[in-house]
Amino acid sequence: MGESLLEYRRKNPSLESARSPNGLMSSSNFSLDDPVPHLQHGPVSKGFSQLPDHDRRNFLLLVLLYFLQGVPMGLASGSVPFLLKQHVSYAQMGVFSLASYPYSLKLLWSPIIDACWSPKLGRRKSWILPIQTLSGLGMIWLAGNIEAMMVHAGENNGDNVWGFTWWWFALVFMCATQDIAVDGWALTLLSHENLSYASTAQTVGLTAGQFLSSTVFLAFNSKDFANKWFRSVPGDTGLVTLSGALATAGWLYLIVTVGLALLKREELTKNDDGVWDVYKIMVGILKLKNVQTLIVVHLIAKIGFQANDGATTLKLLDKGLGQDNLALTVLIDFPFEIGLGYYVGKWSSYYSPMQLWSWGFMGRLVAAALAQFIVSVFPSGGVNGGYLLLVIIGHVSSTFMNTVMFVAVSAFHAKIADPVYGGTYMTLLATVSNLGGTFPRYFVLKFIDMFTVATCIPSESPPAMLKGELIASPFSCVLEPEQVRCTNGGGTCKIITDGYYIVNILCIVVGVVTFWGYIKPAVKKLQSLPIRAWRLAP
Repeated sequence: MGESLLEYRRKNPSLESARSPNGLMSSSNFSLDDPVPHLQHGPVSKGFSQLPDHDRRNFLLLVLLYFLQGVPMGLASGSVPFLLKQHVSYAQMGVFSLASYPYSLKLLWSPIIDACWSPKLGRRKSWILPIQTLSGLGMIWLAGNIEAMMVHAGENNGDNVWGFTWWWFALVFMCATQDIAVDGWALTLLSHENLSYASTAQTVGLTAGQFLSSTVFLAFNSKDFANKWFRSVPGDTGLVTLSGALATAGWLYLIVTVGLALLKREELTKNDDGVWDVYKIMVGILKLKNVQTLIVVHLIAKIGFQANDGATTLKLLDKGLGQDNLALTVLIDFPFEIGLGYYVGKWSSYYSPMQLWSWGFMGRLVAAALAQFIVSVFPSGGVNGGYLLLVIIGHVSSTFMNTVMFVAVSAFHAKIADPVYGGTYMTLLATVSNLGGTFPRYFVLKFIDMFTVATCIPSESPPAMLKGELIASPFSCVLEPEQVRCTNGGGTCKIITDGYYIVNILCIVVGVVTFWGYIKPAVKKLQSLPIRAWRLAP
């Protein structure tokens, strides 16, 4: 029910896949007029233990760098939204979703990272060292202020959430910039014949960092989870706090940065292409008619799933699912996502990528409808084993269909990308794909509040001890601060119309109409085009 965290970041399904068009072009019977080829994705040729010592060391370094990158991304995209929901409304949650935008826009400044650097530090360390230092100091500063900042974000009718969002936007911006540099360094850290391990390092490091800072953190941050599994005497807090997690991550950033500066030397390189050369290539790719069609598909394809991805889990928490049950759900989902992702990769070798993508699209619409059913039948007596199993099934089905779409479209990108401009081409397409999943989120979450009608009803017999001013007359309690005021004043916030159901249905309808009216015929046509249609003119 939640969008995969890696979807914000992963852009190359495999460096081997990105290079595979070269092998086709070297064939004696290859022609640019052939349809988009159907490529097999073979396994890595060598096991890790068979790699040379320097490749093994550099592989572990890449895993560590990607792991560091995944920690703040997991916090920004997974943990903080759940904790922030206690203080703000869905509309303000939509504002905070803007913090993830840098990963969808990093193509705009990636040529600068590639072209501007200091020969004394090295092409990649010139960016990695200062960015990691600033990120570490930023997280340490946030650790001392985060709790007060979240409370402040909910004040002034939630308008203060903008300041809170900009702090996290800056942190994610630095992570995205570090990502550009680490991706480029991976191409020179590993031997040419073992470059496929770069994508493995990326997947292992990012998944571990995000899993630790989102799923594991939320589990151990929950007092219910801690009391149930780790304490004989119940406590009022979880085992880990957000400020503690941020401080630990910040100091880890600084320690790794010092070690990288002192212990790792970067090979000298020269800069062949200027910033404007790369930008000109991007403009040329954007002028291709078929690329423009694919961009339109990417920008509208994920509208149908936005309410499910952005609000279903939050709605379940509002109804009383509990962070302990949520943590258990995601912990169970994680091995399913990894295992099923492997099979999706195999299927992409046998089916046309966009055909597989279309199947995932329809499945994801079904998963969004299933999610709405799950929310609507939330048991009045609290979560039981049967309902928790239903939540797990819904979550696994949603993330599985998300994985199907991601792997399939990544395979298609690898097959159509011009190998001469492979990195720029692939990054451009993946950036647009990511943007299609981020820009509608703000509007969808805002619409949920707009369509919601809720009234605070004063209690006929208010409790003796009140946390706030006694509620004497009804008022609207759609926004989170108003709900808190209502509860503290002895009132009951009664939801008359839940905007989540309306917006989710609208999203599904938009998804069905756009899929059958435009997306399906468009991707079918794009799939059948010859390779020449995706190439820049000489």
